Amino acid sequence: MLRDVLRSRRGVRLGAFAVAGAVLLSACSGSGGGDAPAGGGTAGPGGLVIGATSDPDTLFPWKATQFQAVNVLEQLYGTLTELDEDLEVVPGLTESWQLSEDGTTLTLTLRQGVTFADGSTFDSADVKSSLDRIREEATGAVAAASLASVTAVEAPDPSTVVLTLSGPDAGILAALASVNLAMLSSEDTEETLAETSNGTGAFTFAERSPNESITLTANESFWGGAPALSSLEFRVIPDETSIVSALQSGNVQFAVFDDPLVAQSAEASGVQITKTPQLSYHALQLNARKAPLDDVDVRLAIQCAIDRQQVLDTAALGEGEVTGPITSPAYRSDPAARPCPQRDVAKAKEYLAQAGHAGGLTISTIVSQGEYATSVNEATNIQAQLAEAGITMNLEVLESGAYVDRWVAADFQSAVALNGGRPDPDGMYGRYFTSTGNLNEVAGYSSPTLDGLFAQGKATADPAERKAIYEQVSAELENNAAWVWLFTSFTYTATTPDVSGFTPMANGSLKFLRETTVSGS
Repeated sequence: MLRDVLRSRRGVRLGAFAVAGAVLLSACSGSGGGDAPAGGGTAGPGGLVIGATSDPDTLFPWKATQFQAVNVLEQLYGTLTELDEDLEVVPGLTESWQLSEDGTTLTLTLRQGVTFADGSTFDSADVKSSLDRIREEATGAVAAASLASVTAVEAPDPSTVVLTLSGPDAGILAALASVNLAMLSSEDTEETLAETSNGTGAFTFAERSPNESITLTANESFWGGAPALSSLEFRVIPDETSIVSALQSGNVQFAVFDDPLVAQSAEASGVQITKTPQLSYHALQLNARKAPLDDVDVRLAIQCAIDRQQVLDTAALGEGEVTGPITSPAYRSDPAARPCPQRDVAKAKEYLAQAGHAGGLTISTIVSQGEYATSVNEATNIQAQLAEAGITMNLEVLESGAYVDRWVAADFQSAVALNGGRPDPDGMYGRYFTSTGNLNEVAGYSSPTLDGLFAQGKATADPAERKAIYEQVSAELENNAAWVWLFTSFTYTATTPDVSGFTPMANGSLKFLRETTVSGS
């Protein structure tokens, strides 16, 4: 959910900050005051202090779904490919690549001279080890499905990796840019990386004070050149209004908000705000494997009973757009192409009657308190709308860490969620809505039709053909009300006047912190 996944903590009026996942998530209790920074002061010379509403819930990149964890981990770890500011695939740890004519062999040429934080050399053995372990079911990697087409990984020499694919896979290069597929040293395990990191990123781990801050220092040996900032401190301040106070006092220099009201307040006080539309999407996830949501008529009743624009207006001041399933720019779904494109309470009641629930029914919904700013307001508005159709929604509001645990375990009937979008729809949804996807239990829905469509989407690189295929994917999801897609929104990057050079991205990535500078320090 975090930015799949998944994606903290307490909210202000609309909640607290998320940023983008996927998917998505964790909780924290410490360090409340924006004017009393952890560590006793502002960043040292050339350093940047970032206000965040929660502590990262993991330092292991293959399992990170919480947005705040992803924000930290993408500074520490490298990926084989990267996405530029336009979400186009560019070289990362792979300097170049070549795809065979039949699309079944992908040869990667690795950068030379790259080292891990511990000084060891990065080479093809690390790539093979990483990809093989991610593909193993026992690892529990949240993006394992992105490598579903990979049948073998070979390392013929230290600078070359050859991936054998079961068939053409148009989305694999974009998928390799995810920090969930970060390259680890073959010597490292989840246990060795639980409290520290050992990556090839622009920054290295320095220290952590749980629920207060995590500090990174510049990697002078970074293959892309040492970052201009000497350090990054992610400082935990549990709500966004307190982060605004910290920005005003100079104790924090950078933050990302998703509460438009907080962003407006910050801008009025002189804080610089950059507004960026996001690929992440807000949804009511319906677990079709749990009664009564196993009945498509019940799911359609819920879908028809919800005015998505009303949810957007109520929870996010109308700052965003109503959306269908796919937010990837080249494949964006038509939000009107669904049963009940406008709210239709009478139709909702008709669907309920067809399902044998003419007298109404009750469902339970988990909601994260503070995972992102709009969560509770979304949930209460949906609850009120459904009540008018005879559907009682019992809300279970959970602190972020508990929410993540329940979400990852698919331990819910329904869930109010913010999930990270991706530039390629296969990477976005292949892991959710295919029967073999590693997050299919969380999705709660799959079908032979979807399996076939996703296979077709992988197999062709023709943009027009792929667009037609993913229109069918969207229709299958909407017509069966797999989930109720609500809206996309914005992030608001807040900086003090001395900060420059940062480029916000539509996928919520903070990758360009490595190009950010602070003047006068």
